[in-house]
Amino acid sequence: MSLSVQSTAGDHDARLPFAGPSRDPVAAMPAFKVIRRNGSSSPFDPVKITVAVTKAFLAVEGQAATGSRRVHDAVEAITESVVAALTRRADSERILHIEDIQDQVELALMRGGHHKVARAYVLYREERARARRAEEAEMPSAAPALGVKGADGQLRPLDERRLAALLAEAASGLDGVSVDAIEAETRRNLYDGMSADELSLATIMAARTLVEREPNYARASARLLLDKLRREALSHVFREPREAGGAEMSDLYAEYFPAYLGRAVEAGLADPELQRFDLPRIAAALRPERDGLFEFLGLQTLYDRYFLHEGGVRFELPQAFFMRVAMGLALREIDREARAIEFYELLSSFDFMCSTPTLFNSGTTRPQLSSCFLTTVPDDLDGIFKSVKDNALLAKYSGGLGNDWTRVRGLGAHIKGTNGDSQGVVPFLKVANDTAVAVNQGGKRKGAVCAYLETWHVDIEAFLDLRKNTGDERRRTHDMNTAHWVPDLFMQRVAEDGPWTLLSPDEAPDLHDLYGPAFKTAYEAYEAKARAGGIKVWREVRALDLWRRMLTMLFETGHPWITFKDPCNLRSPQGHAGVIHSSNLCTEITLNTSDSEVAVCNLGSVNLAAHVTPEGLDHDRLARTVKTAMRMLDNVIDINFYTIPEARRSNLRHRPVGLGLMGHQDALHRLRLPVASEAAIAFADESMEAISFHAISASADLAAERGRYPSFEGSLWSRGVLPIDSVEILAEARGGLDLDRSRRLDWERLRERVTRTGMRNSNVMAIAPTATISNICGVAQSIEPAYQNLYVKSNMSGDFTVVNAALVRDLKARGLWDEVMISDLKYFDGSLGQIDRVPDDLKALYATAFEIDTVWLIEAAARRQKWIDQAQSLNLYIATPSGKKLDSLYRLAWERGLKTTYYLRSRGASAVEKSTLKGTDGKLNAVSATALAAAPEPILLPERAAPQVCSIDDPTCEACQ
Repeated sequence: MSLSVQSTAGDHDARLPFAGPSRDPVAAMPAFKVIRRNGSSSPFDPVKITVAVTKAFLAVEGQAATGSRRVHDAVEAITESVVAALTRRADSERILHIEDIQDQVELALMRGGHHKVARAYVLYREERARARRAEEAEMPSAAPALGVKGADGQLRPLDERRLAALLAEAASGLDGVSVDAIEAETRRNLYDGMSADELSLATIMAARTLVEREPNYARASARLLLDKLRREALSHVFREPREAGGAEMSDLYAEYFPAYLGRAVEAGLADPELQRFDLPRIAAALRPERDGLFEFLGLQTLYDRYFLHEGGVRFELPQAFFMRVAMGLALREIDREARAIEFYELLSSFDFMCSTPTLFNSGTTRPQLSSCFLTTVPDDLDGIFKSVKDNALLAKYSGGLGNDWTRVRGLGAHIKGTNGDSQGVVPFLKVANDTAVAVNQGGKRKGAVCAYLETWHVDIEAFLDLRKNTGDERRRTHDMNTAHWVPDLFMQRVAEDGPWTLLSPDEAPDLHDLYGPAFKTAYEAYEAKARAGGIKVWREVRALDLWRRMLTMLFETGHPWITFKDPCNLRSPQGHAGVIHSSNLCTEITLNTSDSEVAVCNLGSVNLAAHVTPEGLDHDRLARTVKTAMRMLDNVIDINFYTIPEARRSNLRHRPVGLGLMGHQDALHRLRLPVASEAAIAFADESMEAISFHAISASADLAAERGRYPSFEGSLWSRGVLPIDSVEILAEARGGLDLDRSRRLDWERLRERVTRTGMRNSNVMAIAPTATISNICGVAQSIEPAYQNLYVKSNMSGDFTVVNAALVRDLKARGLWDEVMISDLKYFDGSLGQIDRVPDDLKALYATAFEIDTVWLIEAAARRQKWIDQAQSLNLYIATPSGKKLDSLYRLAWERGLKTTYYLRSRGASAVEKSTLKGTDGKLNAVSATALAAAPEPILLPERAAPQVCSIDDPTCEACQ
């Protein structure tokens, strides 16, 4: 092959008669720079790609290619494909590398079926590479000096000594991490005249590309990001250019902290009250070495969305961040410094993590620290639009919303004021949907709301269709979650294949507040009244048909979720003070709502992985963690900034909190317990019992110190009925409940203490999704099974390569971790099941979510539920869904006494890039990079329906955690 004129995709340029595509593939695209092999840079010109591809065709096909429409169209398509791939994967500093461009050209030729041309192109690249090597062998070995542009615009020589020290520090103590490998990858992306930030970007991206080979590169990447953050923060706080290595921060943190806090107060970002703490004592308690606990995804997430910033400059370092949150939660303590340090120790060690709103806002001038808000919408225009306004106010400061819409009359119901007919609940849901889109929490994350409707509501069938991609757009809510609030009577009618009567709530108003046997009596009376002609708007359907349609829509659109009204209310400690009308955005909160009270929940999660050893659960450490965590959560209630009075009234009267857990899968790995095993179910039971015991005990301790919550009298607590006891109330109402009731701890003594001393909090436990805080701590989300062992994870900070570090350690120990294994994991989408050389015990231990029978997840959840006074966000995974499977799973969830379920997830249609993960490890806002590759999200693929994405790490769910 002879290509006498080089190009960007070859080496440099020339234009052929038909070299330009008919439409500019990068029209209106910001300028990109191409880094050449000698370190120089030049503007990116897509036409050069066209030139190279055209010449490749000419070299193979000769003059027959000249003027050929076929070749012209092929060249145009390949150019557009290459440009699209490059601009999607390039960082936002607009930097491309010459080798990456050529790789994409080669790939596009192959994908286009032009195998002879691709082969010629490959041979040409090899020929040019040999020529370059020959030229380099004859030239002096000294590398050209590179200049780095400072903040003042001046070029200074690259500090080779500092670069070497930085890379050595990044790799220090990390098994399998090579300084040489990071340096080699870094130097590919250096060029003369780069900025200091571009230099940082080069090192970080270099380490990140190696994560698929060795998980410890995620820690190395975090250390390199820390260096960039330290330079940014120290320079901003001290108002002069400064940088420091990790070792230097041991002394510098104490000097930095008071200066940082002063800058934050000066900028109006931190509460001035924080400056009244004993700052030398506080600063002396900081643990700089804990900066080293981060993996890249965790630190990147904090950088993007949590650290305080001014004018886009982050000036809050990690330990300052944790201390700011801790101080904010200790503001009303007597010995504020001691409590702040105690809280800081828990957060910075990752033993416990507060929910996202608390991390966002603690210690700031607007401390809205609560996670979830539940409302009930009245059946009048003033009430409906006040509820929509309340949604906006609550969402503004990071609250996740659950709205009960059951009271709003149905389609065709009479409106007395106008003597007309109602349009039903759907038009108002559309307004609520658009409000959630409009109020996106200052760009930190999307506004998030879930609408709940009881299954007897006459608009339930229209409610089922809200998330469909077809039909009248005025009756669709594509941005809002939806959920059923299902009474036990409906499930019994389904089992009996009986009829089900749909009613409008204006004609059956008391059903909204009834549950259990009382609901059954009233509902059957309304059915009789309807058949006798005493009700205007009603409709009878076959219960089984409605149930099947509910499951079908859940499969097709991911919504509405299925939650159960009676278990939530019958087991509620607060049944004497009201009714639970819905759950929240993530289906783990079950609190009373009314016109005068908006339920509020304050969340945080214990890192279960930090509380197990290979021998089992560390009960002493867990007890200490839970005791401190409960104090932190109780403090939220008093410190909180309330945006509406109904929320303040409810929170101060009942003082509910929701202590949950994360890292359950990591704990199982540490204990060598496969998810699909009786031992794993037993551990779920044991661990939740321990958390429940210590949480209830801690709330009783707080009651002794601070007093009972105001509505304690008459509660189940006051009658000596703990969550494990309330299981019997549900069993009695149903005529039985197939659920293991075994227990291990001294509940009799705790029960007596609760009855005598009281509780500080009406509710104490709820297992939220922990979508973000588990990333921060570097553990598996909530109670989720492993999604895949190698995949690209997507959230609002971008796309990140994730490798199961525990699996890699085991494969290394058995001599199985090599390039072939990496390739096999990519090919089989992170699953070990079809890799023959992996032993069966490892296949069982590291089975992924879609490889295990979902029944195991339900059984484990049932064991947890008996200890929890609220609920849990339980996702169900089905690799090959069918109507029969869905029916049996959701019936089993109800039969086992679960209160709620969350997403139904089926296997994704997209997967890990088969060729390589290098360069696909997405958006890096902190170092100015953009998303490079789509994550392999679970996706619902119903027959004859458009695919609906159901994200494994849904940013809209982060209002919970």
